[in-house]
Formats: sequence, C-alpha cells, structure tokens
Amino acid sequence: MRVPNFGKVAVLLGGRSAEREISLKSGAAVLKALLSKGVDAYPFDPAHQPMEALQQQGFNLAFIALHGRYGEDGSVQGALELMGLPYTGSGVLASALAMDKWRTKLIWQAVGISTPRYLIIDAQSDFDEVVAYLDLPLIIKPAREGSTIGLSKIEAKKDFSNAYQLAAQHDSIVLAEQFIEGKELTAAILGEIPLPLVRIEVTGELYDYHAKYVANDTRYFCPSGLPDELSRQLQAQALQAHRILGCVGWSRVDLILDKNDQPYFLEANTSPGMTDHSLVPMAAKVAGISFEELVVKILALSYVE
Repeated sequence: MRVPNFGKVAVLLGGRSAEREISLKSGAAVLKALLSKGVDAYPFDPAHQPMEALQQQGFNLAFIALHGRYGEDGSVQGALELMGLPYTGSGVLASALAMDKWRTKLIWQAVGISTPRYLIIDAQSDFDEVVAYLDLPLIIKPAREGSTIGLSKIEAKKDFSNAYQLAAQHDSIVLAEQFIEGKELTAAILGEIPLPLVRIEVTGELYDYHAKYVANDTRYFCPSGLPDELSRQLQAQALQAHRILGCVGWSRVDLILDKNDQPYFLEANTSPGMTDHSLVPMAAKVAGISFEELVVKILALSYVE
C-alpha cells in the first residue's frame, strides 16, 4: 500500500495510567511498524515530557498508543486539540464516554443495545440487596479503568468488601455487574468496517489482566467459529455500539454471547492494545491486513475536529 506523507509523527506511549507497561509495549510495536513503512516517527512519553513539547519539537501528527486514564479518557485528546495537532482515534467526548463504563451503559441502554444489569455501589452498599438484583456470581469493577484492572468476580458475601475496596482503589465510581456466562468475543472496528470477530477461551474463570497479558494458555479463535449470519449480526451491533458513543477511526468493542446467543456488550476501547497478545492486529490479519498496514491505516484515519 502507498504510505501518505504524514510528516513528523509522535507515537504517544507509556503515560501515567495503571496500564503504562502495556502502553509501552503497544507503542514500541507501533513505532517499529511505522518506521518500517518509512514514516518519520518518534516515541513520546507524556510521563517524561510536557505535552507542549510536541509543538516545540515540530510534530505534525500523534498516534495515541496510550491506554487507560490520561490517554484514553479524553484528557490527552483535549490537550492535542488545544494545540491543533491531529491524532488517531476518537475525540474528547467519545473517549471520555467509552472510558466510563457506567455512562457507556446508559447510552447503550437508551438505544436498545443489551448490556449486563448493574448497580453503582459504595462502602455502605448492602450485599443482600445487590445479590437480590444481580444474582451470584457477580462482577465488581471500577467504572473508569481498563484491562480489567481492579476487577473481581465474587461468589460469596465474605468476598464483597475486599472486592469493593480493590475497585475503589482505582476509581470513585464502582460497579457491581451481572455475571454473564458465555463466549467471550471482541469486535474490532477500523474506519466504518467491523473486522472478523475474535473468540477468547481462558483456562481460568475470567479474561482478566493475567489472561490478557501474561498467560500463554489463553486461546484465541479468529475466525470465531460462530455461524456466519450470527457473526454478521454481532458485527453490525458492535458497529452501532461504536457509533452511538461517537467513536471514530478505530475501536474494539467487547461482548459476551450467552448460551441462547444473546449478546451482552461490556465496553468499548478507543485506544486498544497493540502488543503481541492484542486482538485488533489478530482480527486485521484474518482480514488480510498486516500489522504494518493496520498501523498506517489507523494513522490515515486521524481525528481532526
């Protein structure tokens, strides 16, 4: 593919979030791919340099490979817009909404996109009342974190307080969420095109941080093995979930398919991982798009308000 002249490109990586280490890996992979395509690209870690240095160093474009807070939540996007510097992925509002799982649910519910039942809980929440609404087991997680950081699956009252405290360490808003047993799926969106679904099988109970980034026995299936018509329906719903939040450029929408083939959408990621364990490159490869081509396509879709 012909590579446009992007000018001087900053690959934003690292940052200050709990996902810093994953972001460093994503950013290194993106940088290597861009350089292999002849793009004038350089690493830029906002944890080590002030954002205004992007202007001072003459960058024309930013590839956001930051994950989690201060990178995927609209804050960096806002800073880049103030500088007039185009960047990859969604704008300020969509990034902030997608990072907030509570407000994502409110929007999805408003348009009929199915998502697990939930409650906002605090330190005084009554376990029996939560269980009466959500049943057991249930999930407790911070509303505004990624990579399942601070997430717990609980099956007994004795675990409730510790799970809440863990989630509360990461956010002032904590969700208790209905646990849906079924197939873990993810749908990558590139431009306005849903890529092939990826189905995930874990040896443990959850597709958690360890299963995502550490374990070597997590299994990925792409194509997913689902019937073609069901796959197309889920891809279309994932694209709707992406659009209704205002996402542009690219994203990854995660969902669970229950035993009755009913999908439950969990979250949208506006700056997905780009490591060797990551799902968007996996889906792109099945669609005939190499990692290097994927990175260039994402850059070509850079957000300009």
